Amino acid sequence: MFFCCMVFLSVSFANFTFGQDNMKAFPPAGDGMARFVLDLVEQDDESLFKVELIVGKTLELDEANRYFFAGSLKEETIEGWGFPKYVLKEIGPMAGTLIAVDPTLPKVKRFIALGGDPFLIRYNSRLPVVVYVPEGVEVRYRIWRADPKAKEMEKR
Repeated sequence: MFFCCMVFLSVSFANFTFGQDNMKAFPPAGDGMARFVLDLVEQDDESLFKVELIVGKTLELDEANRYFFAGSLKEETIEGWGFPKYVLKEIGPMAGTLIAVDPTLPKVKRFIALGGDPFLIRYNSRLPVVVYVPEGVEVRYRIWRADPKAKEMEKR
């Protein structure tokens, strides 16, 4: 009988949709922090999708150099709920290449992201993607889609 109850709960949760009005699992942003929320569109096969979270700032800089911020986005679990949230506690100093540029050229607005590998998370339309970052930091995203057909590799 216990096994049946567990299966029932599992099935119920699988069909559960976390409504936009129900953000009570996700605490408000603390002092000096901002909360960003992304509601994903339901897909037929969500295992073929990933979400890339891109955290950074828009600054006026030269066009020639490559820049990035130090910092690390971390996944944390919301106690009592088990849902993931993504947190950047602080954004570090900006670093970049040192290509000489004409100082008379105008600076342009550029989005400068955290350095390192892309931060990819599972696509799950049943829960919002919630990201906490310091005030003044932006969060952007990309949706990645895999071809449903796997290709064979050449054996050498």
